[in-house]
Amino acid sequence: MLRVSLEHNAPPLALDLELPLGELSAIVGPSGSGKTSILRAMAGLLRTRRARVSLDGETWADTAQGVWQAARLRPLGFVGQNYALFPHLNAGENVAAALLHLPTATRWERALACLAVVGIAGLAERSPRALSGGQRQRVAMARAIAREPKLLLLDEPFSALDRSTRKRLHIELKRLQASLGVTVVLVTHDLDEAAQLSGHLCLLHHGRLLQQGPTRELLRRPASVESARLLDFPNLCQARLSVSAGSSNILQWGELNIGTSTAIDARPGASVPWTIRASDVFLVKAGHSDEARLGAIVTARVAELIELGDSVLVSLAVENGGGETLRMRLRPGAVRRHDVSPGALVRVALHPEAVIPLIE
Repeated sequence: MLRVSLEHNAPPLALDLELPLGELSAIVGPSGSGKTSILRAMAGLLRTRRARVSLDGETWADTAQGVWQAARLRPLGFVGQNYALFPHLNAGENVAAALLHLPTATRWERALACLAVVGIAGLAERSPRALSGGQRQRVAMARAIAREPKLLLLDEPFSALDRSTRKRLHIELKRLQASLGVTVVLVTHDLDEAAQLSGHLCLLHHGRLLQQGPTRELLRRPASVESARLLDFPNLCQARLSVSAGSSNILQWGELNIGTSTAIDARPGASVPWTIRASDVFLVKAGHSDEARLGAIVTARVAELIELGDSVLVSLAVENGGGETLRMRLRPGAVRRHDVSPGALVRVALHPEAVIPLIE
């Protein structure tokens, strides 16, 4: 396990991370949330007021015990946003610059091997200015893995690349991580990038950890209002807890009763924010054979349709609801088949397993 516990005043940090070994974990947050500072603290480039950093039982920093391992002694590789390549050295020499602990005769051989791992062995003698952005990124990655690190830190390494290059390098990074088995921590503000690459996800805001856990699980079930906003859940509603019974609870949303199968740590009458994914709001056709199994079925008027490529985001004004707009995501074909248009009345289902109560 990679364990990181940090406290600092400027930049403000107060968090405890536990990241699995041999996997790619992503730290996601808006600009200024402290993502890069966390990586720098892991790398030994930032001394925080309180720090404890350990990897697989090996402690690199523990301010309470007076332990601080210098950055050059930590077995890690680091790739920053600008790659930090030496302009006066060619690609191979840039990689070899990380291998000064080896005899001169073997540095070039090792550098070529690392460039081969990232697929650009044939570009070893090119200068950085003669390389594309994607190729420079590969050189930086080759240099980062040259010393066979136990930990690889990536600080938004794809942010300056075009979309097609970025997608191609995403695939290569997954292959590289799988083949090396190295623990990787990726910092990004791009939620889609984190979702594609990581097995473990951490949500960061103002230097605080909002939530962490397996990526797929976390993307589907935010724990708090802040997490839901960061995960771009379009539906954020306010209700009151009407019935509390373990995994069978009823929320009163306006005049409607909405069921949820998620336990709620509150007493009846308490205010409870809740959310539901737009893709989990289902259109219910008239005469459905088993409506009782669909959860709460509400009537709404279509307020707006926004085309988003292969889907359409439908805004609904729910009759007798809490006043918030409810958003539903449909395929263009479903919009046409069911004549979903502004002003039309529709019925939608909110299944208890899809309704997620949140912490304020």
